[in-house]
Amino acid sequence: MSSEEIHPSGGPSCKCSGSALYMGPLKKAGSSNPLVLHGRHFGRTVFALCNYPALLTAGHMVFMALLDSYPGLLDHLTNGEEEDLIHVGELLGKGASGARGDNTKTLKSAILKWLVPRGQAVIPPLSRNIKTKQSLKSGETAVRGDQWPIFLYAGYVYDPEDPWKGLLRSEILICGFKHVFTSPSSVDKEPKATRSSNAHLHSMKSITKGSLTYIATQAFRFSLSSLSVFSCTDMVTDSENFYHSILDLLEDPDESEEVGDLMMWWTCRVFPNSSSSQRSISKNSALLKIREKRAALQEQATADIN
Repeated sequence: MSSEEIHPSGGPSCKCSGSALYMGPLKKAGSSNPLVLHGRHFGRTVFALCNYPALLTAGHMVFMALLDSYPGLLDHLTNGEEEDLIHVGELLGKGASGARGDNTKTLKSAILKWLVPRGQAVIPPLSRNIKTKQSLKSGETAVRGDQWPIFLYAGYVYDPEDPWKGLLRSEILICGFKHVFTSPSSVDKEPKATRSSNAHLHSMKSITKGSLTYIATQAFRFSLSSLSVFSCTDMVTDSENFYHSILDLLEDPDESEEVGDLMMWWTCRVFPNSSSSQRSISKNSALLKIREKRAALQEQATADIN
């Protein structure tokens, strides 16, 4: 995986003191532009299907996450003209689009190896002339984006009585995440903080809801389809609906407990040395008893008020 070198706080590549956002004349930007590089990572980890020029001029909740993720961006946007805002948006969009394309291309071949190890046959065997495959390719049969594939579940088992059980914990999903964020070589061995990994370059030490949704979309709506590019307008996989249905679930306040457990599980699997992966409280510890007692007091206080 090639290095995506960035200088978010101003470094050797900056032409303007203290700012990596200096762009010079509005001309065609190369892949090394810091905004293009940041757009690649932002698209992977926060929001993949985004019109960045529209985001920067019209406003959106994602905008605040973008500002938080790139130091100095707010000052630059505040002091810039509308033309500058659109140009910044185009650079970020170029990065995000390029990242989607690169990941789709490399995951397509990799995921087949994870599904069918070398020397083994597909079980059950698939016929080249299977009617379902042909009807999907022709558009005769469509799969709605909120109909999630079994590959999202641990052990590829879906429990209709407990739909959260194993959701977004499949081995192929883990392989896809490592392939994109911690390097393809980390899929088959213990992850290391290599200087070339996207996670290291962007100081990523924990899973995000956006990154998990991104990998799910990449791995199961594009890599397992006949599409050659990551597109939010395709009708075969209904990818935009799929992306939003996953992200909406992860951002639903009513699902915060399950989502919190899921995020911690993922961080422990992919970033085992991260401080956030080591925050689980030991059973029978003093800290756990203190928190349990506090929760009981708060629950009793709420009951007394009602």
